[in-house]
Amino acid sequence: MALFRWYGIPHGKAHTGKFVWKKETLIDATFSDVLDSMVEEFPDQIAFKYTSLDYTRTYTEFRDDVDEFARVLISLGVKAGSHVAVWASNVPQWYIAFWATVKLGAVLVTVNTAYKIHEAEYLLKQSDTHTLIITYGAKDTSYGDIIARLCPELENTAEGEQLHAKRLPFLRNVITVGFEQKGCLTWEKALSYASKTPKAEVYRMAAQVDKDDVCNMQYTSGTTGFPKGVMLTHYNIVNNGKNIGDRMDLSTADRMMIQVPMFHCFGMVLAMTASMTHGASIFPLPYFSPKPALACINSEHITAFHGVPTMFISMLEHPDFPKTDFSYMRTGIMAGSPCPIDKMREVVDKMHMTEITIVYGQTEASPGCTMSSTDDSLEVRVATVGKELPEIECKIVDPETGEECPPNVNGEFVARGYNIMKGYYKMPEETAKAIDKDGWLHTGDLACKTEDGYYKITGRLKDMIIRGGENIYPKEIEEFIYTNPKVSDVQVIGVPDENYGEEIMACVILKEGETMTEQEMKDFVAASMARHKVPRYVDFVSAFPMNAAGKILKYKMREEAVEKLGLQKAASVVTA
Repeated sequence: MALFRWYGIPHGKAHTGKFVWKKETLIDATFSDVLDSMVEEFPDQIAFKYTSLDYTRTYTEFRDDVDEFARVLISLGVKAGSHVAVWASNVPQWYIAFWATVKLGAVLVTVNTAYKIHEAEYLLKQSDTHTLIITYGAKDTSYGDIIARLCPELENTAEGEQLHAKRLPFLRNVITVGFEQKGCLTWEKALSYASKTPKAEVYRMAAQVDKDDVCNMQYTSGTTGFPKGVMLTHYNIVNNGKNIGDRMDLSTADRMMIQVPMFHCFGMVLAMTASMTHGASIFPLPYFSPKPALACINSEHITAFHGVPTMFISMLEHPDFPKTDFSYMRTGIMAGSPCPIDKMREVVDKMHMTEITIVYGQTEASPGCTMSSTDDSLEVRVATVGKELPEIECKIVDPETGEECPPNVNGEFVARGYNIMKGYYKMPEETAKAIDKDGWLHTGDLACKTEDGYYKITGRLKDMIIRGGENIYPKEIEEFIYTNPKVSDVQVIGVPDENYGEEIMACVILKEGETMTEQEMKDFVAASMARHKVPRYVDFVSAFPMNAAGKILKYKMREEAVEKLGLQKAASVVTA
């Protein structure tokens, strides 16, 4: 039986599709329920089409792929509550693995494609990952080489035999996509395991899944250093995606290009879930590059896509841009870092994205808390992050007293509602710090609320850097740099940058008698950490500025860095 009834398109909207479920409401549906409903109502609607890979599926065909891989996972020992990690770019197997995993009541663990051995080992171990799916790698990183180093036991593991590795004690299976590796199953060979499990078992397990079960773990860094596994439920993500799609007016007429990475909530919730709760068609790119993105827009009559400001800018500046037909385009989401109003105007005018919106949130809120509407003025969409999404409470509180701040007074942005995470995996104390006894998530972001009810993000309480949409926590980089035998002390700060919003600067005190070059430090970090965590600037200093109590004044370090590096212009753009 269908889980919804038809709701017509609002009069006056230039959209020709249908959408499901009443707008701005919450639905009691698991991911499996959502896909079943779309198949029932739109069996022949294109669900996925790649322009750069040979994969096109209707909603019906996609569900068949999902059910087949779900049988594979069961055959490999995946049960309700098991953790399946995907370390891959936006390839078809990412989507199949996600929907198959959550259909069984298991948990899909996302892995940043830029991770290197230091980060990958921590995540796979802390998450108790049971089954890992990997592509060959990305840029200068081979995932296969990293797994071989972490699990030398693979050398003596026969194909199809369960792995038992000392460094990753919970890991039992590694599935490779696009390459072969000793001790691993290729995706194609893994599919042969589907025959070991009847379809009825998939349906039986799917029927046992509750909307409040955890379905996804996203790792987000924290001020305590190491990343924390944010546990998000079906109810969290399905409804956040649905309501974001509602506010974008997504429908079956929309064609969403996904170029933002799926390991972030940006891709997984704001793009995929928002689209698939509205029966839209999805056109993924394995990774962002302006040339294939423009080609996809041109050939597939794309109506919507998301990006961080740098993605939009690189497309606007590409030689193929003038040859691209944007006449079908209407909406999308820009998020991750502030966008100058002149660039936003270019996006609206030159890309025909008259209904582009802004979303604010964080992973712990799955992720959206506020969002601008398609009919807000451009000035409002640039200067604010919109208003509360449906069924989410937001307020600005004094960080010291907890009292709500009056309009236009800065305080901490806090949120409460269906979208707040279940908690951090195996970190109850950290969870209690983030979510207070009354259920309010403390974001650590400074904000104010206008008299008209719009929210403005004005800064951060937490010690965090946002570089081109990537959340970077200095403590994690600091703790790694501390492992260098030449280093006595280090402080990592964010400095303003016109292109990325912020860049990383490491201020390093070397041990007496030691010498080091900037490049040597950058190479040291690059060898073990993701590219976006490598400091753009390295400053060797003899001391850090401190207050009378001995507390290091990072804001002072930032001010000094702006002067020293001549970043005054960038600082004025970022804070505008």
